[in-house]
Amino acid sequence: MKLSKMSKDELELYSYTDLASMILKEEKKSLTTPEIFKKICTLLDLSDEDYASKIGDFYTSLTTDKTFILLDDASWDLRDRHSVKVNLEDDTEDEEDLTETEEELDDELDDMAPEDMHDMDDDSQLDDPNLDDAVDVDDDDLTIIDEDELD
Repeated sequence: MKLSKMSKDELELYSYTDLASMILKEEKKSLTTPEIFKKICTLLDLSDEDYASKIGDFYTSLTTDKTFILLDDASWDLRDRHSVKVNLEDDTEDEEDLTETEEELDDELDDMAPEDMHDMDDDSQLDDPNLDDAVDVDDDDLTIIDEDELD
């Protein structure tokens, strides 16, 4: 049955994505999000305010519903009208190129690093005489202060 022949009460029983699917089937061509949702709003007698407030949620519904596919021209169509091309060619050459590129990047990073950076290890310390005083603290030098003494 055509959507235009259905009553508003019948149309309200369908979700927006169901209506979008039915519209795309009737139109037999892809449509943009605003075109589809404007048709839905016309069918359901929704106001321009409803259109503006609900079109974002409608777009999200289209993107999460596997029934629809977003085409390169930013229009939506039914997924079952489109085939997916799978490339099963051997990509070993590309992987070799990638490995070569990673090695080149590592060499470039090594060239950019300061010379003394390679000589440092995790246990090395900075040559700051003040650092020794700050690090070496004896438990005898610590004093416990009550909250009353802070005031």
